[in-house]
Amino acid sequence: MANDRMSFDEYDEIINPRDERTQFDEVVDRALSRRGFLGGVMSFGAGGFVAGTGTATALGAALLPRPAGAVAADRFGFDAIAANTLDTVTVPEGYEWKMLVSWGDPLWSDVPAFDPATRGTAESQARAFGDNNDGMALFERDGTTVIAVNNEYTNRDIIWGNRPEGKPADADDLRKGMMAHGVSVMEIRAGDEGWSVIQDSPLNRRITPMTDMTLTGPAAGHELLRTAADPEGTTARGTWNNCGNGRTPWGTYLTCEENFNGYFSASQDGFEPVAELKRYGISDKDWGYGWAAIDARFDVSQEPNEPNRAGYVVEVDPFDPQSTPRKLTALGRFKHENAELVMTGDGRAVVYMGDDERGEFLYRFVSDPPEAGAKAGPALLEKGTLYAARFTDDQTGRWLPLTPETTGMTEAEICIHTRQAASSVGATTMDRPEWVASHPERAEVYVALTNNKNRGLKPNAGGDETPVGGPNPREANVYGQILRWRPADEDHTSDEFAWDLFALAGNPEVHDGPKAGSDNINAGNMFNSPDGMSFDRRGMLWIQTDGKYSNEGDFAGMGNNQMLVGDTTTGEIRRFLVGPRECEVTGMMWAPDGKTVFVGIQHPGEDGNSAFPGTQGVPRSGIVAVRRTDGAQIA
Repeated sequence: MANDRMSFDEYDEIINPRDERTQFDEVVDRALSRRGFLGGVMSFGAGGFVAGTGTATALGAALLPRPAGAVAADRFGFDAIAANTLDTVTVPEGYEWKMLVSWGDPLWSDVPAFDPATRGTAESQARAFGDNNDGMALFERDGTTVIAVNNEYTNRDIIWGNRPEGKPADADDLRKGMMAHGVSVMEIRAGDEGWSVIQDSPLNRRITPMTDMTLTGPAAGHELLRTAADPEGTTARGTWNNCGNGRTPWGTYLTCEENFNGYFSASQDGFEPVAELKRYGISDKDWGYGWAAIDARFDVSQEPNEPNRAGYVVEVDPFDPQSTPRKLTALGRFKHENAELVMTGDGRAVVYMGDDERGEFLYRFVSDPPEAGAKAGPALLEKGTLYAARFTDDQTGRWLPLTPETTGMTEAEICIHTRQAASSVGATTMDRPEWVASHPERAEVYVALTNNKNRGLKPNAGGDETPVGGPNPREANVYGQILRWRPADEDHTSDEFAWDLFALAGNPEVHDGPKAGSDNINAGNMFNSPDGMSFDRRGMLWIQTDGKYSNEGDFAGMGNNQMLVGDTTTGEIRRFLVGPRECEVTGMMWAPDGKTVFVGIQHPGEDGNSAFPGTQGVPRSGIVAVRRTDGAQIA
């Protein structure tokens, strides 16, 4: 999550400032010509991954140029739209959109409708759609369709905008902000006018920071997870700042806890968190949510272990509202963006995950083999091995196991202090790894590296250097890039892989050289800060942005945040959707028939310059349903 006002990372750096690098002369000058730069780092404009079973030794062995004169089929099905700064959703000709649900919409009929004058109460918010929706997934069973949606955070000056100076007036205001976080689970149904939410469905559910959850995996019961309220260290309360998501083949939803640290503060004067907490951004100050005033567990001077119980992937059964969500410590603790799960031929689960902070790492979890005859199920996410990625400049890489032997830490400590474990093995510091997406037809995986203004200038929060090179090729990277890799032998459990860059975002209208971007970036499709990503069933890559929307300077001509579609075979990228002012476009899913794509619009008007969706004067996040006017499939 990033915005033009102040990002969560910027809050972290104010509280825990990074040291400036003193060995700046070590940074190699990479300001080469655009074509020369790409010839050495990114060759997708002339070729692409091809099927093969050889072990990855060098990217040149895994890439072949497209034959001269070859013409690729147009698989987009729409004409690209222009960037703009309108306060609405813009889609291509022949498409239309409508709101499915907005922040504050009741999920039960006995809850009052959203009131723009009061913005609701804690009680009404706890039973209404949460704020600032992000990742989401759709599930279908016996003709019933359910969606699970993350509600990442809330804009304080909007949810409390009815109060003087946009600040909470009482404890109910604080609880209302808390209840706007978590997950919304809803039944939806298609009708003549499109999809709508079914109020009073027995499947509707709000999961909030007050919902009890079971801690599973190697860290469950460890002394670092024990608190006064939970001396056994096995039952955590709540989930918040849920960013991206995943889904399992056994029909459960994975919601990912990201910037959990901004909710903790300390009442004790002079309190100094231990180094392990500071690595995760914990300090004596929160980001203005005030939760410690209404719940002592958010006072880190009273409950120093409570932050260790957040920062996980949480598994939710969308068809059982009475089920207890499960925090999956085996998948590590960090600022999770999403969790991309693929299954192997021998029944193992592989989960790819990014840690969304400047200079942090890209991870993989490989489950232990299932017992003979066992079906894929939740047990696969309770025991296995975590890995962190190391990339080399010859465009190969390796997954480094995080084990007691390689890190000197216990298995439980690795699951709790995962960042420290990755640092200890020398993993590559990345430009904020966000969503990971795996190709539906071949062993090929993509990750959005959204941006990193500190690249080559400052170390990460643990003191690891962030040199320019490899998949992070630009100093003070304001535009971001999309990285992809192919595991050796097309085996997701292989430790070796080859990599290249599918797209290097940039502005060719303003810059030459590396800041112009890769050859598949042009004046008609340029963007910055790729964030959300997902493949449709045709193998087309949908890309969502969460970047600068100033439309000037480095970002001139880019307009509002947007959603694009990329053909990973040809490298072409087209803009499909532009969001309203000051929003992030994030989270997507397709209806079962492929005729509707649901798209998340987060924090419209976060700087006060939007009234989207325009019905009540208060900017409200929500989900839009986009479909073709002729009723044909989108994906």
